[in-house]
Amino acid sequence: MPARDLDVTSDAQPDGRDETRDERADRNWNEVLQELRVLQTGTQILTGFLLALAFQPSFGDLNAAQRGMYLVLVALSALSAVVALAPVSVHRFLFARRAKPAIVRFGHVCMLGALGLVSLLLIGVVGFVFDVVVGGAASWIAGACLAVVIAGLWVVAPVIAQRRSERTS
Repeated sequence: MPARDLDVTSDAQPDGRDETRDERADRNWNEVLQELRVLQTGTQILTGFLLALAFQPSFGDLNAAQRGMYLVLVALSALSAVVALAPVSVHRFLFARRAKPAIVRFGHVCMLGALGLVSLLLIGVVGFVFDVVVGGAASWIAGACLAVVIAGLWVVAPVIAQRRSERTS
């Protein structure tokens, strides 16, 4: 969601929508929830995959570095889930207290943080799998390639889209 759309404290309508402050906060909160649903589904599947690995017979074949990486990935997975769910907890505590604008801003920051953690998690999982299957050098190459793709699609593309949108409006 564009940064200017996060200004849920004023009745100004920079995007041309005819909505009150509360309507804007409600709409923005619904958008945060939709993004959370998408992020959480993927993160939960990945977390389940990681947790199941420890119970596989070949898990004992991992070397110390691979076991350490595995534990880092499990921690990243748990942390990303906690950060992504934090807006829901804040909403529960502030429910019906007319604090939706603050909840939306908090949710926005948490979702950006969760995306950062998930990007590290995805890069790490790909690197880990490549390391186990084909060896060290391939894991670094695969992780670096995924990092470039994530940076391009999650950072560069939105910045370009935002600049184009600002030029046309």
